[in-house]
Amino acid sequence: MVWNPHDLNPAIASIAKGRTIGSIAIKLDNVSKQFEGASSPAVASLNLDIEEGSIVVLIGPSGCGKTTTLRMINRLIEPTSGRIVINGEDVTQRPVAELRREIGYVIQQVGLFPHQTIANNIATVPKMLGWEKQHISDRIKELANLVGLEPSLLERYPDELSGGQQQRVGVARALAADPPVLLMDEPFGAVDPIVRTRLQDELLELQARVGKTIVLVTHDIDEALKIADRIALLNVGGILEQYSSADELLAEPANAFVEEFVGEDRSVKRLQLRTVADLPFHQGPVIAATAGAAAARNVMREYASEWFGVTSQDVFLGWVHGDDLQDETPLESVPRSVPAAQVQPDSTLRSAMQIIMTSHTSVAVIDDGGRFGGVVTLELIRSSLEEETGR
Repeated sequence: MVWNPHDLNPAIASIAKGRTIGSIAIKLDNVSKQFEGASSPAVASLNLDIEEGSIVVLIGPSGCGKTTTLRMINRLIEPTSGRIVINGEDVTQRPVAELRREIGYVIQQVGLFPHQTIANNIATVPKMLGWEKQHISDRIKELANLVGLEPSLLERYPDELSGGQQQRVGVARALAADPPVLLMDEPFGAVDPIVRTRLQDELLELQARVGKTIVLVTHDIDEALKIADRIALLNVGGILEQYSSADELLAEPANAFVEEFVGEDRSVKRLQLRTVADLPFHQGPVIAATAGAAAARNVMREYASEWFGVTSQDVFLGWVHGDDLQDETPLESVPRSVPAAQVQPDSTLRSAMQIIMTSHTSVAVIDDGGRFGGVVTLELIRSSLEEETGR
């Protein structure tokens, strides 16, 4: 029996398809900020509904008010007008210190206390809340494991750690008291591109486990597209131009500003954003090894293909070229090219397309157990993208 290609491991599904989200956790209702002496507002009548358990990215050009908006959420900056509601409570009606203890905050420079060990940095908020020592110690160990910090690093000082390690400590510290909301201001901007990519992946894996409501500021559109459930693209003056999923932002930009901001290579970016699991797979020219040479020729004729795939008890054995087919040779014994053209459900459409173009055949979708799920073709990728954009 062929496996269901959309019955993915929950952690993989959450990363590839977006986290499970719920009710509104943060609501910005006509929020404005006018700084003294400025001729125009930094943020103008901004309305945003941020769902519980989602990652929302604020992005836009310099002067668009994205960092100002983030800081208004935890009242590092007070809004001039409007309301900010977190889990049903107006933040302006709560004591600032109490509010901030319930909101994790991660910044680009990390902001670790240089004279304190990593363990004490992580313990900052729990100590303020009066947790018992054993509870704090257990939480430090739990968080170190969660963010991928070696236990041996806990007794070191910040200047003894790499930039990526320091950033992990910053995330652990922000999560220490288990806040429902996490604010991140350019959290990966100070590290090199390789570490940045790794930290982005780790954030997605972490979110699949902890399910926080995350608001993140970045200037990097590729970072936004990769990690966001929804993207709020702001223009100068805090004007919201579009608030949508990453795929919708690329497929249906709201106006010329959005189209120019995301760039001309929108189709390529969509291929990198979406995964094979998003496609409706076809059986394709694939048959069981017990079917025989005649059945193989029929399936190649049906699909106008020079290749056919072979499975044994739903396990994909590989692709066979028609020239290698012999009537007296069992299909299991015919020469195959096992790794040449196959992907997993969480592979990007871009990687699938590259494999198809290199191998000159369809690509088989295989799960971790080697089971065959279906076939992906260039035409299937193209038609799926066009169907979603309504073209």
